[in-house]
Amino acid sequence: MPADDEASDIHCRLDELLEERGMTLTELSKQVGVSLVNLSVLKNDRARAIRFSTLTAICDALDCRVGDLLATSRVSSG
Repeated sequence: MPADDEASDIHCRLDELLEERGMTLTELSKQVGVSLVNLSVLKNDRARAIRFSTLTAICDALDCRVGDLLATSRVSSG
């Protein structure tokens, strides 16, 4: 398990998805009922956790799947 100060291998593609859809973070915040600050934390890969309900609401608003929003950046060593 990674230490609290280690970066996660999970990358949030929120910025890319918003750009593809011509939507702002403010618009998404209003649609999903999540604060702009919390979405910004998620967008900038600083989130430590996300509720399934939040994840579902974001994916519904962006018409995407969880795998479109979250990607792993881990490089395999094999």
